[in-house]
Amino acid sequence: MAENIIIRVQSPDGMKKIPSTKRETAAAFLKKVAKEFGFSSNGFSVYLNRNKTGEILSQNKTLSLLKIKHGDMLFLYPSGSPGPSGEVMDVTGPHTSSSLPSTSSSSSASSAAASSSSAVPRSQSTPQISEDEIDQYLAKQDGKIYRNRDPQLCRHGPMGKCVHCVPLEPFDEDYLNHLDPPVKHMSFHAYIRKLTGGADKGKFVALENISCKIKSGCEGHPPWPEGICTKCQPSAITLSRQKYRHVDNIMFENHTIADRFLDFWRKTGSQRMGFLYGRYTEHKDIPLGLRAEVAAIYEPPQIGTQNSLELVDDPKAAAVDETAAKLGLRKVGWIFTDLLSEDTRIGTVRYTRNKDAYYLSAEECITAGDFQNRQPNPCRLSPDGHFGSKFVTVVATGGPDNQVHFEGYQVSNQCMALVRDECLLPCRDAPELGYAKESSTEQYAPDVFYTDKDKFGNDITYLARPLPVEYLIIDITTTFPKDPAYTFTSPHRFPIENRDVLGETQDFHSLASYLSQSTSSVFLDLVSDFHLLLFLVTNEVMPLKDSIGLLLEAVKTSNEEVAQTWKKSEQWATIEQLCGTVGGQTSGSHEYGAMGGPSLPASSSAMWSCLHCTFMNQPGTEHCEMCSLPRS
Repeated sequence: MAENIIIRVQSPDGMKKIPSTKRETAAAFLKKVAKEFGFSSNGFSVYLNRNKTGEILSQNKTLSLLKIKHGDMLFLYPSGSPGPSGEVMDVTGPHTSSSLPSTSSSSSASSAAASSSSAVPRSQSTPQISEDEIDQYLAKQDGKIYRNRDPQLCRHGPMGKCVHCVPLEPFDEDYLNHLDPPVKHMSFHAYIRKLTGGADKGKFVALENISCKIKSGCEGHPPWPEGICTKCQPSAITLSRQKYRHVDNIMFENHTIADRFLDFWRKTGSQRMGFLYGRYTEHKDIPLGLRAEVAAIYEPPQIGTQNSLELVDDPKAAAVDETAAKLGLRKVGWIFTDLLSEDTRIGTVRYTRNKDAYYLSAEECITAGDFQNRQPNPCRLSPDGHFGSKFVTVVATGGPDNQVHFEGYQVSNQCMALVRDECLLPCRDAPELGYAKESSTEQYAPDVFYTDKDKFGNDITYLARPLPVEYLIIDITTTFPKDPAYTFTSPHRFPIENRDVLGETQDFHSLASYLSQSTSSVFLDLVSDFHLLLFLVTNEVMPLKDSIGLLLEAVKTSNEEVAQTWKKSEQWATIEQLCGTVGGQTSGSHEYGAMGGPSLPASSSAMWSCLHCTFMNQPGTEHCEMCSLPRS
């Protein structure tokens, strides 16, 4: 029987493992490659070497005659590809920087081909994976922990160094453990420095994502459930507490952001969730640390009760993300409440989460894992182009002092894999326990284990049925700055979206009321409100999605001149007219002074808003086209 082997084939889109045999012909092997990568028979070429030498042609030679062995790496280039000078095949190297020395990386398919292969220095290669700006910045930092000369232990001159004062690496565990408070998880970039250190400088480092699914392309047996083998069977998973975290700190720019979010629970007693929009910055308290700064909270459509939350499809989700991107923001996490008022008259909050039992429920861990899978972290060290996630979870819950506390978390990469491949379930009667799914005829699920100590202190391995979710959770400090910052500087509050149950609606009535509150002559301060800008972009009467770019740029750069330029546009003139019409109907002769001018009176020649359903009707009509009720 022919010996089964696995050949790795690397392309500009990533690496795949192709099962084969030593006696398989090159022609049959290339057909497998074409099927796996989705190419036609003549749409690509496969080479033994990275520099496009040693091409494997469709011929009857076997792989053993071509000296291709188990585990060898071949290189695929699409037809017309410029080759390694224009596309990077090496995704196993770190970001090139002054602190990460550039090394040559080359892989040969066999010892015979190694002599003819040429290495491509990482410093001369064009990055294929577009990492986040903060990752590129941190990769260029030194990261070392510098220490002063110890007057008691150091016996050398002021220019010398010894073991007591030599700079420490950013992943030094003793240093992290002695910080106040101690740091249990090193930063992700410190973890990368640890992997890429040593003599090989990380030449062979590859951060591979865990897969819980059966590998495709195995032809030696019928598909599951009729057959499975060691080549296509996913490995069993032993859960371990993750030593690093992708985000080291969560910081709200100011207390107003959190207070406005909590207002919904204070007024209704129902739980609430929202998406955090902000940016990733450097966290200088931890070596090579990363911080998620929250500038605004968007509340999507949802159904909340005192004990549950249900998300509803959001037709405006894409527009919100696009608007936030133009403001220099991105979705960095989600927040939800888990609060129960003990006495609404004095506003105390009962401590609803037992700190000795659980931090997040299994269902919340699964939701967090799903969100993290939707927001993967671009990483050049991964053959897939992504590894882990920077998406964070914040829980607003009660504390021992009967006050609201904000707790930050992420779930581990192992949890993300279990959630992505649908191998993790919640327990109905124990929220702090999950359950690893068992294999069925529809799905093969690998065994999941975790280790714990028995009463004698011995390490015992348990099957994760059930599974304590503490093995899946990474805690993150959540803070507020001493000096508040404001990305959105409006002194007034425009109603938050999707709060109709409170009677807070986003329409031109509320816009007219909002404009009437402002006495400032600075137009930028008036429009610098996240929820107002979302209303201008997504309202159904006059959406400004395609014509508000200049105003968003003005808010992003805090440029009053650019804002004044957009104020002179026809779009804003129309909005003023609509607000003036609505304002004239609702407040009589009251004038709104937001623009420094009088309000426009209601007239039969202008559009009018129905007092009953707020529908904007055409001029000249006396009955609402939506509800048929009279205008007056």
